[in-house]
Amino acid sequence: MSSIYRSEEGKSSILEEYEIYLNELGEEFTREYVETRFGKTHVLLTGPLDGKPLFILQGGNCVNPMTLSWFSSLFKEYRIIAPDTIGHPGYSEEASISTRFDSLALWVSDLLDHYDIEKSAFIGPSFGGGIILRLATYIPERISCAVLVAPAGLAVNSKIKTAQDITLPLVKYRMTSSPSSLQKITDNMSCNCMKEMDKNIIGKLFKYVSIDQDLPKLTEREELVNYTSPTLLLVGEKDVFFPADKCIERAQKIITNVEAIKYDTGHFPSQDVLVQMNEEIGRFLQNNY
Repeated sequence: MSSIYRSEEGKSSILEEYEIYLNELGEEFTREYVETRFGKTHVLLTGPLDGKPLFILQGGNCVNPMTLSWFSSLFKEYRIIAPDTIGHPGYSEEASISTRFDSLALWVSDLLDHYDIEKSAFIGPSFGGGIILRLATYIPERISCAVLVAPAGLAVNSKIKTAQDITLPLVKYRMTSSPSSLQKITDNMSCNCMKEMDKNIIGKLFKYVSIDQDLPKLTEREELVNYTSPTLLLVGEKDVFFPADKCIERAQKIITNVEAIKYDTGHFPSQDVLVQMNEEIGRFLQNNY
Protein backbone atom coordinates (compact mmCIF):
# COMPACT_ATOMS: atom_id res chain seq x y z
CA MET A 1 0.00 0.00 0.00
CA SER A 2 1.41 3.37 -0.96
CA SER A 3 1.57 5.87 1.87
CA ILE A 4 0.21 9.41 1.78
CA TYR A 5 3.25 10.46 3.82
CA ARG A 6 6.54 11.37 2.19
CA SER A 7 8.56 9.78 5.02
CA GLU A 8 8.07 7.91 8.28
CA GLU A 9 9.55 10.91 10.11
CA GLY A 10 6.95 13.13 8.46
CA LYS A 11 4.16 10.75 9.43
CA SER A 12 5.32 10.71 13.05
CA SER A 13 5.45 14.51 13.10
CA ILE A 14 1.89 14.83 11.75
CA LEU A 15 0.48 12.29 14.21
CA GLU A 16 2.27 14.04 17.06
CA GLU A 17 0.53 17.28 16.04
CA TYR A 18 -2.77 15.35 15.91
CA GLU A 19 -2.35 14.30 19.56
CA ILE A 20 -1.34 17.79 20.67
CA TYR A 21 -4.38 19.30 18.98
CA LEU A 22 -6.68 16.65 20.43
CA ASN A 23 -5.41 17.42 23.94
CA GLU A 24 -5.90 21.14 23.34
CA LEU A 25 -9.62 20.57 22.77
CA GLY A 26 -9.94 19.82 26.48
CA GLU A 27 -12.66 17.19 26.05
CA GLU A 28 -12.86 13.55 27.02
CA PHE A 29 -12.63 11.58 23.79
CA THR A 30 -12.84 7.88 23.29
CA ARG A 31 -11.34 6.42 20.16
CA GLU A 32 -11.78 3.18 18.31
CA TYR A 33 -11.15 1.50 14.98
CA VAL A 34 -14.04 0.46 12.77
CA GLU A 35 -13.63 -2.04 9.95
CA THR A 36 -15.25 -0.84 6.72
CA ARG A 37 -15.25 -2.30 3.21
CA PHE A 38 -12.51 0.25 2.37
CA GLY A 39 -10.30 -0.53 5.35
CA LYS A 40 -9.80 0.40 8.95
CA THR A 41 -11.23 3.75 10.08
CA HIS A 42 -10.14 5.56 13.23
CA VAL A 43 -13.05 7.32 14.97
CA LEU A 44 -13.11 9.95 17.72
CA LEU A 45 -16.20 10.05 19.94
CA THR A 46 -17.33 12.55 22.56
CA GLY A 47 -20.48 14.03 24.02
CA PRO A 48 -23.29 12.39 26.03
CA LEU A 49 -23.89 8.71 25.30
CA ASP A 50 -27.62 9.36 25.09
CA GLY A 51 -27.25 12.44 22.89
CA LYS A 52 -28.53 12.46 19.33
CA PRO A 53 -25.77 11.28 16.96
CA LEU A 54 -23.94 13.98 15.02
CA PHE A 55 -21.32 12.99 12.46
CA ILE A 56 -18.61 15.59 11.87
CA LEU A 57 -16.61 14.80 8.73
CA GLN A 58 -13.02 16.01 8.52
CA GLY A 59 -11.88 18.73 6.16
CA GLY A 60 -9.49 17.62 3.44
CA ASN A 61 -5.76 17.37 4.01
CA CYS A 62 -5.89 18.53 7.61
CA VAL A 63 -6.18 16.59 10.87
CA ASN A 64 -9.47 15.59 12.44
CA PRO A 65 -9.02 17.55 15.72
CA MET A 66 -8.55 20.75 13.72
CA THR A 67 -11.96 20.23 12.11
CA LEU A 68 -13.52 19.34 15.47
CA SER A 69 -12.22 22.55 17.04
CA TRP A 70 -14.55 24.54 14.79
CA PHE A 71 -17.66 22.92 16.29
CA SER A 72 -16.73 22.42 19.94
CA SER A 73 -19.86 24.24 21.15
CA LEU A 74 -21.88 21.19 20.05
CA PHE A 75 -19.98 18.64 22.15
CA LYS A 76 -22.13 18.97 25.28
CA GLU A 77 -25.47 18.28 23.61
CA TYR A 78 -24.80 15.78 20.81
CA ARG A 79 -23.04 12.43 20.58
CA ILE A 80 -20.19 13.38 18.28
CA ILE A 81 -18.89 10.73 15.88
CA ALA A 82 -15.84 12.01 13.99
CA PRO A 83 -13.99 9.60 11.69
CA ASP A 84 -10.54 10.23 10.27
CA THR A 85 -11.18 10.21 6.53
CA ILE A 86 -9.58 7.27 4.74
CA GLY A 87 -6.69 8.43 2.57
CA HIS A 88 -6.19 11.66 4.54
CA PRO A 89 -3.84 12.53 7.44
CA GLY A 90 -4.73 10.67 10.62
CA TYR A 91 -4.97 7.09 11.81
CA SER A 92 -7.32 5.59 9.22
CA GLU A 93 -6.34 3.48 6.21
CA GLU A 94 -3.93 5.49 4.08
CA ALA A 95 -5.11 4.31 0.66
CA SER A 96 -7.45 6.81 -0.98
CA ILE A 97 -10.89 5.81 -2.20
CA SER A 98 -12.74 7.16 -5.22
CA THR A 99 -14.31 10.59 -4.76
CA ARG A 100 -16.42 10.46 -7.91
CA PHE A 101 -18.97 7.72 -7.42
CA ASP A 102 -20.51 5.91 -4.43
CA SER A 103 -17.39 4.89 -2.47
CA LEU A 104 -17.47 7.76 0.04
CA ALA A 105 -21.20 7.23 0.60
CA LEU A 106 -20.69 3.51 1.20
CA TRP A 107 -17.85 4.26 3.63
CA VAL A 108 -20.15 6.51 5.69
CA SER A 109 -22.90 3.91 5.45
CA ASP A 110 -20.55 1.29 6.94
CA LEU A 111 -19.87 3.62 9.88
CA LEU A 112 -23.59 4.25 10.42
CA ASP A 113 -24.21 0.50 10.39
CA HIS A 114 -21.42 -0.11 12.89
CA TYR A 115 -23.00 2.31 15.37
CA ASP A 116 -26.49 0.99 14.60
CA ILE A 117 -27.66 4.43 13.46
CA GLU A 118 -30.42 4.43 10.84
CA LYS A 119 -30.01 8.14 10.05
CA SER A 120 -28.05 11.02 11.53
CA ALA A 121 -27.32 14.72 11.32
CA PHE A 122 -24.06 15.57 9.54
CA ILE A 123 -21.65 18.49 9.51
CA GLY A 124 -18.95 18.67 6.87
CA PRO A 125 -16.49 21.47 6.14
CA SER A 126 -14.68 21.54 2.80
CA PHE A 127 -13.94 17.94 1.70
CA GLY A 128 -16.26 16.73 4.46
CA GLY A 129 -19.10 18.70 2.87
CA GLY A 130 -18.34 16.97 -0.41
CA ILE A 131 -18.65 13.60 1.34
CA ILE A 132 -22.12 14.59 2.61
CA LEU A 133 -23.16 15.47 -0.95
CA ARG A 134 -21.99 12.02 -2.11
CA LEU A 135 -24.07 10.46 0.68
CA ALA A 136 -27.04 12.62 -0.35
CA THR A 137 -26.64 11.34 -3.90
CA TYR A 138 -26.47 7.62 -3.21
CA ILE A 139 -28.03 7.05 0.25
CA PRO A 140 -30.10 10.18 1.02
CA GLU A 141 -32.40 8.39 3.46
CA ARG A 142 -29.58 8.21 6.01
CA ILE A 143 -29.32 12.01 6.40
CA SER A 144 -31.68 13.62 8.91
CA CYS A 145 -30.26 17.06 8.18
CA ALA A 146 -26.92 18.43 7.00
CA VAL A 147 -24.66 21.41 7.53
CA LEU A 148 -22.27 22.16 4.67
CA VAL A 149 -19.46 24.57 5.60
CA ALA A 150 -17.48 25.91 2.62
CA PRO A 151 -18.10 22.55 0.96
CA ALA A 152 -16.47 20.85 -1.96
CA GLY A 153 -18.90 19.51 -4.54
CA LEU A 154 -20.81 22.67 -5.46
CA ALA A 155 -18.48 25.10 -7.25
CA VAL A 156 -14.75 25.79 -7.54
CA ASN A 157 -12.66 28.86 -8.09
CA SER A 158 -10.85 29.45 -11.38
CA LYS A 159 -7.69 27.42 -11.90
CA ILE A 160 -5.73 30.62 -12.56
CA LYS A 161 -6.87 32.16 -9.27
CA THR A 162 -6.09 28.97 -7.32
CA ALA A 163 -2.67 28.72 -8.96
CA GLN A 164 -1.79 32.31 -8.03
CA ASP A 165 -3.02 32.12 -4.46
CA ILE A 166 -2.19 28.53 -3.48
CA THR A 167 -0.38 26.32 -6.01
CA LEU A 168 2.61 28.51 -6.87
CA PRO A 169 3.36 29.53 -3.26
CA LEU A 170 2.98 25.85 -2.29
CA VAL A 171 5.56 24.74 -4.87
CA LYS A 172 7.94 27.43 -3.60
CA TYR A 173 7.36 26.42 0.01
CA ARG A 174 8.09 22.77 -0.70
CA MET A 175 11.29 23.70 -2.50
CA THR A 176 12.59 26.27 -0.03
CA SER A 177 10.59 25.94 3.24
CA SER A 178 10.19 29.70 2.92
CA PRO A 179 8.17 31.14 5.83
CA SER A 180 6.92 33.92 3.54
CA SER A 181 5.49 31.36 1.10
CA LEU A 182 3.68 29.53 3.90
CA GLN A 183 2.43 32.86 5.24
CA LYS A 184 1.04 33.76 1.82
CA ILE A 185 -0.81 30.44 1.54
CA THR A 186 -2.31 30.55 5.01
CA ASP A 187 -3.23 34.23 4.67
CA ASN A 188 -5.03 33.48 1.40
CA MET A 189 -6.84 30.52 2.98
CA SER A 190 -7.96 32.49 6.03
CA CYS A 191 -7.98 36.20 5.10
CA ASN A 192 -4.96 36.78 7.34
CA CYS A 193 -6.47 35.29 10.49
CA MET A 194 -5.22 31.69 10.74
CA LYS A 195 -4.17 30.63 14.24
CA GLU A 196 -0.46 29.94 14.72
CA MET A 197 -1.26 26.37 15.77
CA ASP A 198 -3.17 25.76 12.54
CA LYS A 199 -0.48 27.46 10.46
CA ASN A 200 2.16 25.17 11.97
CA ILE A 201 0.15 22.06 11.12
CA ILE A 202 -0.66 23.27 7.60
CA GLY A 203 3.05 23.83 7.00
CA LYS A 204 3.89 20.29 8.10
CA LEU A 205 1.08 18.83 6.00
CA PHE A 206 2.35 20.64 2.92
CA LYS A 207 5.87 19.42 3.61
CA TYR A 208 5.26 15.81 4.66
CA VAL A 209 2.01 14.69 2.99
CA SER A 210 1.21 13.98 -0.65
CA ILE A 211 -1.73 16.36 -0.83
CA ASP A 212 -4.86 14.73 -2.25
CA GLN A 213 -6.17 17.09 -4.92
CA ASP A 214 -8.97 14.74 -6.04
CA LEU A 215 -12.04 16.53 -4.67
CA PRO A 216 -15.53 15.03 -4.56
CA LYS A 217 -17.09 15.64 -7.96
CA LEU A 218 -19.34 18.61 -8.60
CA THR A 219 -22.86 17.50 -7.79
CA GLU A 220 -25.49 17.44 -10.52
CA ARG A 221 -29.14 18.38 -10.06
CA GLU A 222 -30.40 14.93 -11.10
CA GLU A 223 -28.19 13.29 -8.48
CA LEU A 224 -30.16 14.90 -5.65
CA VAL A 225 -33.73 14.31 -6.86
CA ASN A 226 -34.36 12.02 -3.87
CA TYR A 227 -32.63 14.24 -1.31
CA THR A 228 -35.07 16.46 0.62
CA SER A 229 -33.46 16.72 4.08
CA PRO A 230 -33.04 20.21 5.58
CA THR A 231 -29.63 21.58 4.62
CA LEU A 232 -27.72 24.59 5.95
CA LEU A 233 -25.01 26.03 3.68
CA LEU A 234 -22.42 28.31 5.32
CA VAL A 235 -19.90 29.95 2.99
CA GLY A 236 -17.16 32.56 3.06
CA GLU A 237 -17.28 35.53 0.72
CA LYS A 238 -13.48 35.41 0.35
CA ASP A 239 -13.06 31.63 0.07
CA VAL A 240 -10.06 30.96 -2.17
CA PHE A 241 -11.28 27.47 -3.12
CA PHE A 242 -15.10 27.52 -3.23
CA PRO A 243 -16.50 30.99 -4.06
CA ALA A 244 -19.53 31.85 -1.94
CA ASP A 245 -21.89 33.26 -4.56
CA LYS A 246 -21.29 30.39 -6.98
CA CYS A 247 -21.82 27.83 -4.20
CA ILE A 248 -25.07 29.47 -3.11
CA GLU A 249 -26.36 29.76 -6.67
CA ARG A 250 -25.53 26.12 -7.36
CA ALA A 251 -27.00 24.88 -4.09
CA GLN A 252 -30.28 26.70 -4.66
CA LYS A 253 -30.56 25.01 -8.06
CA ILE A 254 -29.85 21.44 -6.95
CA ILE A 255 -30.83 21.14 -3.26
CA THR A 256 -34.58 21.21 -2.59
CA ASN A 257 -34.51 22.28 1.05
CA VAL A 258 -31.52 24.59 1.57
CA GLU A 259 -30.83 27.69 3.64
CA ALA A 260 -27.67 29.64 2.77
CA ILE A 261 -25.71 32.16 4.84
CA LYS A 262 -22.67 34.08 3.62
CA TYR A 263 -19.96 35.46 5.91
CA ASP A 264 -17.17 37.97 5.39
CA THR A 265 -14.42 35.40 5.80
CA GLY A 266 -12.15 32.98 3.95
CA HIS A 267 -11.99 29.21 3.65
CA PHE A 268 -10.73 29.09 7.23
CA PRO A 269 -13.23 31.19 9.20
CA SER A 270 -12.09 33.81 11.69
CA GLN A 271 -12.83 33.12 15.36
CA ASP A 272 -15.60 35.74 15.37
CA VAL A 273 -17.25 34.11 12.36
CA LEU A 274 -16.94 30.67 13.94
CA VAL A 275 -18.96 31.95 16.90
CA GLN A 276 -21.67 33.16 14.51
CA MET A 277 -21.58 29.90 12.55
CA ASN A 278 -21.97 27.80 15.69
CA GLU A 279 -24.97 29.88 16.75
CA GLU A 280 -26.60 29.29 13.36
CA ILE A 281 -25.74 25.57 13.44
CA GLY A 282 -27.18 25.22 16.95
CA ARG A 283 -30.39 26.94 15.86
CA PHE A 284 -30.63 24.82 12.72
CA LEU A 285 -30.16 21.53 14.59
CA GLN A 286 -32.69 22.53 17.24
CA ASN A 287 -35.27 23.25 14.54
CA ASN A 288 -34.58 20.32 12.24
CA TYR A 289 -33.21 17.43 14.30
